[in-house]
Amino acid sequence: MALKERDEVSGQVTTGHEWNGIKELNTPVPMPLWIFLISMTLFAVTWTVLMPSWPGINTYFRGLLGVDQQVAVRQSLAEAEAERAGWTERLANEDFASLEADDAIMKLVRQTGGVLFADNCAACHGPQALGNLGYPNLARSPMMWGDDIDTVAETIRIGINSNHGETRFAQMLAFGRDQMLPSADIRLLAQYVEGLSGAQTLSGDELAQAETLFADNCASCHGEDAMGMVETGAPNLTDAFWIYGGDRASIRQSIYNGRQGTMPAWEGRLTPAQIRLMALYVVDLRAHAQ
Repeated sequence: MALKERDEVSGQVTTGHEWNGIKELNTPVPMPLWIFLISMTLFAVTWTVLMPSWPGINTYFRGLLGVDQQVAVRQSLAEAEAERAGWTERLANEDFASLEADDAIMKLVRQTGGVLFADNCAACHGPQALGNLGYPNLARSPMMWGDDIDTVAETIRIGINSNHGETRFAQMLAFGRDQMLPSADIRLLAQYVEGLSGAQTLSGDELAQAETLFADNCASCHGEDAMGMVETGAPNLTDAFWIYGGDRASIRQSIYNGRQGTMPAWEGRLTPAQIRLMALYVVDLRAHAQ
């Protein structure tokens, strides 16, 4: 029987393989590695037998322990619902003044309301409720229909220009598209309105003409002082908050083509408690906005 070749340095038997003068040692697999591989194999087999694992045609092997994650999730949801039942009942039925005075409830409103707002409102109004082009700033700007909490809750419930039977309606006329005003008057109005929230660039006869145009065509909705009217849902034109842009080109576009924003009605999508929670959250957000 031929003797196997041994490496002169380590004394280990070689495999007989050689690459460019380098010979491979026939060293055994370390014992810790064998222990690890055997342990993991036993664990995998045991886990497969005890827990849900192999799929079948219409079902799956449920495991000897009978663990069912669907049952566990349903149980967790039921427990969470039972835990929330106390304060959700209060949110649905208690008057807002009492709720706002309760620090524990308002803590829950700030925690839960933020998630509810992110899921349902942030896509339009932004994650911080600071608005986007075409969608109002809820945190800082005056609210077109009023910012008392009952009004906010009602607006959330029925929406604006929505398909709800009680929805709020608001529409700005298209003075140019529908040929209600000539282009020259629209340009003059746009320049005048731009100056209401900044430096007025009109003077003399042009200013007088623009004031008359505003009084005849805009004041009935926006008010004689242009500070908006909650009765019509018309925004304040004298502050720094603009839904569609406050530069002259954007203002002219609004006057020419009109505007009709839409807010969905959340009744039926959110529970009464969630709608009232959202109203509390928005009003609280406005109270603490920087």
